[in-house]
Amino acid sequence: MADEHDSEIQIIQKPPKPFSANLASLDSNPLCPINMFWKFDLNTTSHVDKLLDKEDVTLHELMDEDDILQECKAQNRKLLDFLCQQHCMEELVNLITHEPPVDMDEKVRFKYPNTACELLTSDVPQINDKLGGDETLLNILYDFLDHEPPLNPLLASFFSKTIGNLIARKTEQVIAFLRKKDKFISLVLKHIDTSAMMDLLLRLISCVEPATLRQEVLNWLNEAKIIQRLVELIHSSQDEDRQSNASQTLCDIIRLSRDQSNQLQDIPEPDPLLTALESQECVEQLLKNMFDGEQTENCIVNGTQVLLTLLETRRSGVEGLMDSYTQGFERSYTVNSSILHGIEPRLKDFHQLLLSPPKKTAILTTIGVLEEPLGNARLHGSRLIAALLHTNTPSINQELCRLSTMDLLLDLFFKYTWNNFLHFQVELSIAAILSHSVQEGKTTTNDLESKEEVLNGNVAPENSETPENNTENIMVTHLFQKCCLVQRILDAWEANDKIQAEGGMRRGNMGHLTRIANAVVQNMEKGPMQAQISEFIKELPEDCRGRWESFVEETLTETNRRNTVDLVSTHHLHSSSEDEDIESAFPNELSLQQAFSEYQIQQMTANFVDQFGFNDEEFADQDDNIKFRRSASGGLSSFVSGVTLECFWDGRRFCRLVFHQSVVLPPGSGWTAVFEPVNSKPPTPCVAMDVGSSVWDSAAPENTTPEEKGWAKFTDFQPFCCSESGPRCSSPVDTESNDSDGNPKQSQDKNCK
Repeated sequence: MADEHDSEIQIIQKPPKPFSANLASLDSNPLCPINMFWKFDLNTTSHVDKLLDKEDVTLHELMDEDDILQECKAQNRKLLDFLCQQHCMEELVNLITHEPPVDMDEKVRFKYPNTACELLTSDVPQINDKLGGDETLLNILYDFLDHEPPLNPLLASFFSKTIGNLIARKTEQVIAFLRKKDKFISLVLKHIDTSAMMDLLLRLISCVEPATLRQEVLNWLNEAKIIQRLVELIHSSQDEDRQSNASQTLCDIIRLSRDQSNQLQDIPEPDPLLTALESQECVEQLLKNMFDGEQTENCIVNGTQVLLTLLETRRSGVEGLMDSYTQGFERSYTVNSSILHGIEPRLKDFHQLLLSPPKKTAILTTIGVLEEPLGNARLHGSRLIAALLHTNTPSINQELCRLSTMDLLLDLFFKYTWNNFLHFQVELSIAAILSHSVQEGKTTTNDLESKEEVLNGNVAPENSETPENNTENIMVTHLFQKCCLVQRILDAWEANDKIQAEGGMRRGNMGHLTRIANAVVQNMEKGPMQAQISEFIKELPEDCRGRWESFVEETLTETNRRNTVDLVSTHHLHSSSEDEDIESAFPNELSLQQAFSEYQIQQMTANFVDQFGFNDEEFADQDDNIKFRRSASGGLSSFVSGVTLECFWDGRRFCRLVFHQSVVLPPGSGWTAVFEPVNSKPPTPCVAMDVGSSVWDSAAPENTTPEEKGWAKFTDFQPFCCSESGPRCSSPVDTESNDSDGNPKQSQDKNCK
């Protein structure tokens, strides 16, 4: 023990090491923070700058650096001066327009072309000015189009990206350069089988500003007959890729032109490309390419896609993503009559297509071998028929009736019981017929998907005339008399019941058949053709009419009931975790009912600041007790408890209610909110606690003498009101709170103290 004590004393009494020795000991410790700092070399000097200090640095050496793109976009002056040299710019352009050596390793073969494209399109003004203002560089870039097809798709994408960036940034210079090239349009169409060329054409149409210059570009493209030449490419003699890209380009031109025409309504002249596409001559030429001569599925499908785009009447404003805030902002278009006139003489060809499509080999499916598949051509033919029925054009309706096209579509519906794509198109066709306006010949502007509301029975089509004034609709007559829709529904349903009774599988078209049956019932009860449909039902043979009535009252009702039952309960959901003892982090009340309640609350509180804002001098002391009650609407079946009032300061004192738990109240019940002092006991359910008004207080009093409580009079607070009639409120207010003249009723609660 003494030795240990002496040892400790000796250590303590040792003289301190010199400073250099301390540094040496730090250097020998790899875990020292100082060593760790210098080990990772946090010096911010770029390696690119070090390379640029060399006199003989090459472009490839710089492109090997990982941070060259970052330095370029950060507009490193030394780097940009080096890159904008004539020989460097030429080398960059050559890299993206010429095939790299074949003998290079495939992993790094396109490394330099990719880096070169990123540098040229880095959107740095110095590079854009150099490339867009130097005709020599533009010629090197343009010469890429002189290569023989097929183009390397990767290099083509580099070329298209670079030209597209110049069109957007150096518009006037690049457009002037391209217009001087007589073969530009021809070369682009020559390589249209490469999708990058399609992108380049669309950039010319959509990325040119200002509007006057864009109109000049459209006129230039129209004079070059770009539309007619693209239509010529949709031909059975062309490669499939060329047909597909030409079709997609035409569809995109239609949508872009219509959208920009809606956005720029003050343009002096119409879009010449859209005018050419909607012309009867263009439609007739497209149909001629599809049906005259050899018919191929690829040509028919691509041509029909263009026709379907021409027949589009409405597109969503947010690419199909609609919510409560964007509804009503869809873009609507009117179908040009020249399109319908061009299609009408060719309806017989589409009918024949449904009868005898291009031959296809048998395919193996999950339900067995399908000897005669429906095929994409017939599916697109059914899509076109549905779109044409949607326009409700008298001459087209008459021709379809003469050809019995709907009868043929129903045959296919029941033949291909597992093709839901076909079932949906037949369903839309029937919905279009049942929801036709009373006066034929008026082209509607509702999209095909809106017909689903009719099929579901949710919405009855608008009809300003009484059923007694309805004229007979030729398509409705054809559907119920010639096509025997009711009899087919009953026969198919009974056949399916028989199959299932024998242990077989339920047919795949039964869901769509249910929706069609519901559409018939709904439109017989209330719809534009109510009287006509009811008359057809009465004219059915007695046994058939009895079967239909029994089917509607029993079978269809029971089917609808089963279809509306929730597949799973939304309450008492447990985690699939092995540990069943751990409580879920979410409250039990988290359910669809709560989601619906929160939606209603959001609607109620949309204008809460305007309705329940107080001026500072008008707002009572923060410890005052305020209670108010407002009856809820009879249609409001759910509300919430666990309410907290939050306040914030912005010149005025604003308040809002925050709801935490959902409860279900019977329809017609009211809701009550009570504001208590901060230091009162914890609130009970349905009590709102003013926790935000004390934020500006230096200290809350420990003891507060309760003041007299009572119901606040809404009319006492003038900032509440937008008029003398009462408070302006977006919440669903009980209609019973107002009398027939719109004046507030006197409530007994108002006088409670």
